[in-house]
Amino acid sequence: MLTAGRRIVKAKDFRRVYRQGRKVSGKMLKLYYRPNNYGLTRFGFSISKKVGKAVKRNLLKRRLREICRKHITSFQPGWDVVLVARESAGQSNFNELEQEVLNLGRWGKILVKKESGGPGD
Repeated sequence: MLTAGRRIVKAKDFRRVYRQGRKVSGKMLKLYYRPNNYGLTRFGFSISKKVGKAVKRNLLKRRLREICRKHITSFQPGWDVVLVARESAGQSNFNELEQEVLNLGRWGKILVKKESGGPGD
């Protein structure tokens, strides 16, 4: 599980990322990101009721949290990252979401140069 220190939970932190950060969009997700002063990357998740009922939204949030935990070393330290789910994310499986998150990180240039996802990850 993603530890509490690695999560964005306060509304003011979400607002700061939305207003001052940059955005990269994909088919299923939008990734907002901005540098922070903490030296570690923190993640926040926003899943609208358009995605589905609570069970589906919670499943999606758990999947995204696990993807971020699994690839935490792939992200450069010192960023606040907010993932916003689109409606199509509710019908996606874990592997599709994982590829989308990594692609958005690459497009936003917030991933470390080392490629991950090989054997042993």
